[in-house]
Amino acid sequence: MHRSLFLFTCLTLLFSCKKETSTINLHYDYFGMEKGRYVIYDAKEITHLSNQSKDTVHYQLKTVIGDTVHDNSGRVGYKYRRYKRATPADEWNLADVWFIIIADHRGELVEENERIVKLVFAPTADKEWDGNAYNTNGELIYGYENLHVPMTINNIQLDSTIKVVQEDVFNLIQWRKKHEIYAKNIGLVRKHYQHLNISNFDVTNVSTGKEFFLEMNQYGYE
Repeated sequence: MHRSLFLFTCLTLLFSCKKETSTINLHYDYFGMEKGRYVIYDAKEITHLSNQSKDTVHYQLKTVIGDTVHDNSGRVGYKYRRYKRATPADEWNLADVWFIIIADHRGELVEENERIVKLVFAPTADKEWDGNAYNTNGELIYGYENLHVPMTINNIQLDSTIKVVQEDVFNLIQWRKKHEIYAKNIGLVRKHYQHLNISNFDVTNVSTGKEFFLEMNQYGYE
């Protein structure tokens, strides 16, 4: 009798565990990795020169998830085509083709032959990882903030977004602030990149550095 009850309890627990595991949502859809999905961004690049001047460029960037392709390790991902144009009235020009993949619960993007771990699934507030784990750059610890929150960008209402904090450094001579925001079923919707050399904690006194900002203004499928 006791043995039968023990077996019944074990089977019940096993079934419950399997059921719970099968319903876990890893939220892969934040990476927006569907063939034909495109996103158009307003882009701004600011280059701070050593003579205290700066060069600012505005343009539009379009990313498109292309055909499947194998990387050097034989993994199957997608081509990540990037197009640029100076104004909305201009034609798109292909700038480069990168590689995007979800593997081992990681969302990776190969940018200019540099493999970067953009997201780790499932997103949780305590999760941290090295974005540069698979390239030759130094360790850079990423983490999540503002999980699954609604947001409006350029009058586009987004039901659920996550923020990835990539770097947040402020000291006597440097100001580095980098983060990205991803929306469910779209992918990247906003990018904030500041890597500036400053003097005596003064963010208005920039000697050299780079700023790069992306903000989505349209998305869809083609």
